[in-house]
Amino acid sequence: MTEIRDDLKYTKEHEWIKIEGNVATEGITDYAQSELSDIVMIELPEVGKEVKAGDAIGTIEAVKAVSDLYAGLSGKVIEVNQDAVADPSILNKDPYEKGWLYRIEIKDTDEVANLLSAEEYKKLITEH
Repeated sequence: MTEIRDDLKYTKEHEWIKIEGNVATEGITDYAQSELSDIVMIELPEVGKEVKAGDAIGTIEAVKAVSDLYAGLSGKVIEVNQDAVADPSILNKDPYEKGWLYRIEIKDTDEVANLLSAEEYKKLITEH
């Protein structure tokens, strides 16, 4: 069973977003990591890079596929999870805690309204 946390927001591209003040932490969902299978490499944006919601900003490479990573919100990258870069299997083991990918300073808080709630995300993956 896929874990979907009620305290997070989600994207249609299977990323989760935790919002704390004007900082958003982003990662891939439990559903995404289970679909990708064994994750072997990730490429993340550089700290300081300005990202725009919906833009491809990195990649996740698994044994069976390579997927783009999309920004859920617009803003400036302020931190990247170097532990996940060094050991991408963290994303398979713990996608919501140790497996976070990067943090941004949110540029436009109005974009949060475009994200999915836990209920909306559950519906999305049920329809797949």
